[in-house]
Amino acid sequence: MMTLPRALALSFSQLGDAAIIRVLVKSLFVTLAIFAVLGAALYFALGWLADYLGWTPVRGAGVLLTVIMLLIFGWLLFRFVALFVLNFYAEDVVRAVEAMHYPEEASAARSLPFSEELSKGLRSALRALWVNLLALPFAIVLLFTGVGTALLFWAVNAWLLGRELQDMVWLRHRTGAHEIDPMGQGDRFMLGGAIAGLLMLPFVNLLAPVIGAASATHMVHRRRAVNA
Repeated sequence: MMTLPRALALSFSQLGDAAIIRVLVKSLFVTLAIFAVLGAALYFALGWLADYLGWTPVRGAGVLLTVIMLLIFGWLLFRFVALFVLNFYAEDVVRAVEAMHYPEEASAARSLPFSEELSKGLRSALRALWVNLLALPFAIVLLFTGVGTALLFWAVNAWLLGRELQDMVWLRHRTGAHEIDPMGQGDRFMLGGAIAGLLMLPFVNLLAPVIGAASATHMVHRRRAVNA
């Protein structure tokens, strides 16, 4: 049976694969482009607001304020944006892992149409944002504990990520809605928890979505083999 540490180790070992590198470059470029557009929008919005209200000092400090706000938004929204972007490239990651480790399963997989990828990406990003907003009041209450807020957001995102990562792989192989998910809730939560932890680490978080998709591929196929 495939364990989570083994799945993570196999995923990290494949980071040098040309197909994985292409996904990393493309997803990172698109993610940074989204934040660049967000930064430009913030800059012009702050400038317009400063002119409208007559706040000349704010207008003069527009660049600094934009950078500060972009850093805050970047930390808060990176995981949502990265996962949304990865939905468009997840198939490339899954294919690369399947080609190396599960060639028979790869030949039986279906390709998801762009409309389905877009719909799934939007749903997952909005669901993650909505659930995190629901958790926000509890996170504020837990601020006094020192670690309670971080643990709450970790647990919430572990639950969300586990399902999303499984489905990135599973939807390519599921033959009908009646089929039972290959990964149990505990497996999904542990996988999601590991990737949620990686997303909290600077620079490592750039690799986390790809590592998550690759690890999910290993775990889904090994669980399917056991359940067969």
